[in-house]
Amino acid sequence: MAAPRAAALYSPALLALTIELADVPYDDRAPALGQARSRSCGSTIHLSSSRSDRLEEIGLRVSACAVGQASAALFAREANGLDLDAVEAMLERLGEWLEGGAPSAILPRLELLEPARPHSGRHEAILLPWRAARDALSNPGTPG
Repeated sequence: MAAPRAAALYSPALLALTIELADVPYDDRAPALGQARSRSCGSTIHLSSSRSDRLEEIGLRVSACAVGQASAALFAREANGLDLDAVEAMLERLGEWLEGGAPSAILPRLELLEPARPHSGRHEAILLPWRAARDALSNPGTPG
């Protein structure tokens, strides 16, 4: 009997998520701006928020692989209204998920990124939008 095939990293469902980024345009004049860069692959995310105390009217400018783009799309849909403490908590939970210690149910549609979990080189891309949010909420009024 043949071994089961691993799920495709760039599935049609994951690629479909990337299109959602068109709905979250970056605003370089927003009161809260942040950025994050992956040391492993060079991907970058710039984030804007209309409020500096919590994420609202999120905007993103993403230069990343499809996994990073899909992660950013999930983030944009789920992070609205979160403050810095909630962003930090989700970063911790996502780290646990990436290590296999938390279920994908911690975030809606996170299961779409499940095929990327065994690829440690993709972990930073998955965390980038959350790190950019932490940067924006930690340094309000500072250009990202």
